[in-house]
Amino acid sequence: MSDWLDEVKWTRDGLVPAIAQDAADNSVLMVAWMNREALALTVETGHAVYWSRSRQKLWHKGEASGHQQNIKEIRLDCDNDVILLKVEQLGGIACHTGRHDCFFKVYRDGEWVEVAAVLKPPEEIYGE
Repeated sequence: MSDWLDEVKWTRDGLVPAIAQDAADNSVLMVAWMNREALALTVETGHAVYWSRSRQKLWHKGEASGHQQNIKEIRLDCDNDVILLKVEQLGGIACHTGRHDCFFKVYRDGEWVEVAAVLKPPEEIYGE
């Protein structure tokens, strides 16, 4: 029997994109990256763990903000190269900007327009 982690098609860097989707309303909250350890820890703990490419370390979603993602279901796409996490987003904020999700900019007439309000300012979340 093969290791379930071996079925994932990892990039040359050992990563796979992961989409976090709200289990309640199916909205896409964010996209991040996972390595083998992050995916294994996500399964083990029941909370989303990602790989931070900028910090080069594991990132337990909500470790600084408290906005943890509880895993409801994990899916692998048909090509085995994208992970979909159906999550319960604690605090209702997934984005580091203090918004519900990271997709708050809409292309309109040649520019990106912010269409979602900040629910909580980042300085209140992170104490910056």
